[in-house]
Parts: sequence; structure tokens; C-alpha cells
Amino acid sequence: MKELQLNKEENYWHGSFTAMASPCEVLMEVDNEALARKILNAVSDEALRIEHKFSRYREDNEIHVINNAAGKTIQVDKEMARLIDFSDELYRLSEGLFDITSGVLRKVWKFDGSDNVPEPSAVNAVLENVGWHKVKWTNRQLTLQPGMEIDLGGVGKEYAVDRSAQIAKEFTDESVLVNFGGDLATTGERREHGHWSVGRLVTGKENAVTLFQMRRGAIATSGDAHRFLLKEGVRYSHVLNPKTGWSVPDAPHTVSVVAPTCIEAGMLSTMAMLQGDKAEEFLKLQEVEFWID
Repeated sequence: MKELQLNKEENYWHGSFTAMASPCEVLMEVDNEALARKILNAVSDEALRIEHKFSRYREDNEIHVINNAAGKTIQVDKEMARLIDFSDELYRLSEGLFDITSGVLRKVWKFDGSDNVPEPSAVNAVLENVGWHKVKWTNRQLTLQPGMEIDLGGVGKEYAVDRSAQIAKEFTDESVLVNFGGDLATTGERREHGHWSVGRLVTGKENAVTLFQMRRGAIATSGDAHRFLLKEGVRYSHVLNPKTGWSVPDAPHTVSVVAPTCIEAGMLSTMAMLQGDKAEEFLKLQEVEFWID
């Protein structure tokens, strides 16, 4: 049951709800409360639909069927196929560092801020079930080896932001900003100000916020500010190298990237994290605006 909140600010409507384990906001520069409520309802419905369909934590969706197929071939629908195709492209572009089969590593890695680093033998045992190159994917048909799983969490929230922004545009030509847990997209410039003022927390600095002006496009953020292990002075990021099963060394705490769509921004921020200490060099080559902490 979703709990929607809608409040009138000085010159826009502010809607909020929770989905995908994140606080979600919809800022709407519309005058009519009824229209604002329609947009909020439509956006929240879409966010919850995507969460239901693509969550690996549910037992009543297509992801569960895929991950429990025990080697059988599964035919997926067109929407699922588009995200898998995109993930396949990211796998190739990242030379295997972005891998949607690496989610099984969570069986041995619990990023709770403790010092419980898994034993190498435990990591190696799970690593046998990681590797997109082991998967057969063609014509919307997916075959995983027994014990393997897919996890689309690396693209799902950004996809939901983009879909929600598209839906908002169907209701109004006025500016709408969608913010799902720090991943954002706007449908266009505002009337008078031209921009939305957006705050970004600076990792490692208590109560430090960077404010910037967002006029169009999208921003996505990847980071390990709250998901890590710390043992003997070594910080283990939740960003794992799917080839080794271990944390990417020297990965930034947080990377935020600006792009035309949220899924593109998310792709770049995630791929930057996977580059470790070469994250900034990687992003400079992409010629995009970004922030690294």
C-alpha cells in the first residue's frame, strides 16, 4: 500500500512516496492540485510496477522465475529483453566489469559496516556462478547455468526515473522533476527560474551539501557511503569486481554524473566506480559533467 504525500510549495507541488527502498519525490510546476495529484499517482504507480517486476527480492515476478529456472530456457517479454540487451551492452563496454550475474556474490558479502570480510574460499565458491559470458541470450530467450542468477538492480532505478519522467510529460508541458533516492531527471526548464535547485550530500563531510542548478537532463549517483566493510584499516566497498569477487580497490566513495537520461548517467557513474582509482580519468574521457568524492 503506497502512502502518497502532496504539498503545495511556493510555486510548485511537492509529491512524495517510498519505492525501491528509496525516498521518492516528484516536483511539479503546475498550478492545478488535481493535475499534480494525477501526475503523482501515475509516477508512483509506474515506480511500484517496475519495482514489482524487476526486484530480485520477490517470489512472484519474472526475475524469480529466471533465477529459479535450474538451467531451463526462459522466454522473457520485450521490456525485460530491452534491459537485458542494455546490460549485455554494458558488459561489453566495461570489458566484463558490469555483470548482472554478479549479484550472487551478496551470499558471502554483507556490507553492514562491520569487519566481517568473507574468506577467499567462500568468495571463490560463489564466483563459479558469476559470468555473463556463461549465459546464453538470444532472441529474448535466456538460459542460465544452474546456480546462476541475474540482478537488474544496477539499471532498474534509473530506468524507473526515466519512465516516470516520460509519463509526467504526457500530463503537462510544465517542468517536472523526478527524484528517486538521489537519481534524478527533469522534463525541461522551469518557467521563471529556469532551473531546479538540487542538493548533493558531500561524502565524508558532516552536513555538507553542494547545491547546483538543474535545467534539463538527468543525474545519477553511485557510491558506498553506507555500504562497506572496514577491517584492519582497510575499507571494502560494496562495488565488487565480478572477475575476482572482491571489492574494487580505491573506488571513490561517491560518483555523480550528468547525462541526457538517468539510465545513461547511471551507466557512467557505475562504470566509473568500477574503474577504482581511474574513475576520474574514465569520466574525463566521456566528456560529461561529474562530481567525485
